Amino acid sequence: MGDKKRFLKGVLCGTLVTLIIVGAAGLHWKNAGDETTIDKKTADKLEKIRYLIDETYLKENEIKDKDLEDYLLKGYVNGLKDPYSVYYNEKETKELYETTEGEYSGIGAVMSQNLETGIITMVNVYKDSPAEKAGFKNNDILYKVNGKDISTEDINKVVNKIKGKEGTKVTITVLRDGKEFEATAVREKLEAHTVEYNMKENRIGYIRVTEFDKVTYTQFVEAITDLKKQGMKGMIVDLRGNPGGNLSTVCQMLDYVLPKGLIVYTENKDGKREVMTSDEEHKLEMPMTVLVDGRSASASEIFAGAVQDHKVGTLVGTTTYGKGVVQQLFDLKDGTCLKLTIAEYFTPNGRNIHGKGIKPDVEVEYKYDKNNADADNQLDKAIEVLKQKIK
Repeated sequence: MGDKKRFLKGVLCGTLVTLIIVGAAGLHWKNAGDETTIDKKTADKLEKIRYLIDETYLKENEIKDKDLEDYLLKGYVNGLKDPYSVYYNEKETKELYETTEGEYSGIGAVMSQNLETGIITMVNVYKDSPAEKAGFKNNDILYKVNGKDISTEDINKVVNKIKGKEGTKVTITVLRDGKEFEATAVREKLEAHTVEYNMKENRIGYIRVTEFDKVTYTQFVEAITDLKKQGMKGMIVDLRGNPGGNLSTVCQMLDYVLPKGLIVYTENKDGKREVMTSDEEHKLEMPMTVLVDGRSASASEIFAGAVQDHKVGTLVGTTTYGKGVVQQLFDLKDGTCLKLTIAEYFTPNGRNIHGKGIKPDVEVEYKYDKNNADADNQLDKAIEVLKQKIK
């Protein structure tokens, strides 16, 4: 019986190896000017690894061939050593597209991961969301999901664990002020509230954009329209903690506020340039400040860079994250997809900010006021700057 089991697994492994060899036969890429090919040696090594797993692995009954295949593909892409290039399996692909569309079933909190420390933080807990009802707050650090430590996991895996079927529960443990806080949230069907806004003193409109999804442009325009009806004389766009999102969305939003001209341009590995521009149909005819910090990344930096280069607004806060590369999703036609870094982007003045970030015009470090948790010295400075410009 044991020999038959090993034989069947050998057939499975042999089939997998055959597929790899067939696929590899025509797979070449340039490496420092040389042609490199995945050859039979690598396939043989994979077969040996599988044999050793079958013969000696302690938890043999828990082996799932689909998991091994997924991690084989993930590991291949991880070999690029690019944190932004990722292989997504079927489940992850479905959830990824739900997120970029701006509709999903979850708890209503935006997460951000520090690529250096791996720490995942709730950067925006939506108002009246399951997360807020459960007692979670902005800046809570994720520690456990359903009792399991997630502190060393990738943010995509963690988000997938938190999201789920509408009406089901998820228990989350966070670290807040050095102490653990645990609560259970009931998942709901949500449209991402990526834009929040209100009117501040001196008729200064405040718009916070938490990410750039497909729903964000409409929410952004609705916010500006409503604030104008209320008599807005100056506008603050808050991009602090915004990790980025769709390139097309941020370009739409910039087209709505910029004068005619260049928004951003990208260059691929061959130097081919793609240019995004704004027209004269819309432009903001009032002073503007843009709040940024070290977690403002990617599309947030495209927004901030265009505003700064066109001199239509003042950047306030601290230097941005420094993600000046663009990714593209490739449909692999089997329910999975691949996200690859395909280009660099440049601000209208030709700046590539990758690894450097964008330095604000007015630098202000955030200072937490333990006596007033709602105090925001960076926002106060943005308001002060606008007061001086409002006529």
